[in-house]
Amino acid sequence: MVRKILVVDDEPVLVETIAYNLEQAGYQVFTAADGTSALQAANREVPDLIILDIMLPEMDGLEVCRQLRRESSTATTPIMMLTAKSDEIDKVVGLEVGADDYVTKPFGRRELLARVRALLRRKDYVPHEAEKSEQEMTNEVPRANRELVAGPVRIDLAGRRVNCRGQELELQPKQFELLTYLVRNRGTVLTRDQLLHNVWGYDYAGDTRTVDVHVRWLREKLEEDPANPRLIQTVRGVGYCFRW
Repeated sequence: MVRKILVVDDEPVLVETIAYNLEQAGYQVFTAADGTSALQAANREVPDLIILDIMLPEMDGLEVCRQLRRESSTATTPIMMLTAKSDEIDKVVGLEVGADDYVTKPFGRRELLARVRALLRRKDYVPHEAEKSEQEMTNEVPRANRELVAGPVRIDLAGRRVNCRGQELELQPKQFELLTYLVRNRGTVLTRDQLLHNVWGYDYAGDTRTVDVHVRWLREKLEEDPANPRLIQTVRGVGYCFRW
């Protein structure tokens, strides 16, 4: 099956170059030059991956990303942000609004295609792995409700819902998967590379700051005092551990 990719950028030459390289690699490409047309194209074509520039006219890429994540048809679609800025804050903000990866302009053809392939593999890999994990954890999770409980946190695996201290939390798909993996391995110190491998999937093309951003986001929703976390603890120089 040919994968569909939506490329969103207001630089015609760059869009043409990206589209050419993707088409040569066997992908079907759609393009948009602004945020509004990008949202319309995403709704119409339901792409397998979206390459989205941050600096767009009228509606910037960050807002487009936020809106894409609110729509059921694109809530879990891999999104790669393009940015002309190298500041870490721009990359962090992109990840916080729901992007899966980012690449800084200028970039080479090989890097672009490697990241595209990695994101598409993650899209295929993660749901399969999640189903496998549920089957492997049957002895721990009752078949009747498939629920994980750790202290104040209750995770409904079938319904993909999380409740903490009696309050239901809104989590993005990757936040849910990260929390589930941490809880299943509670008491075990997990490195950032382990988390990238098992939550984001094989051959992830990003870096470990992706994990840090998502952990910080989870803490803001789970912890009574995010600045002094008790549930998701940092193990300096190693990674993270869910303790209860």
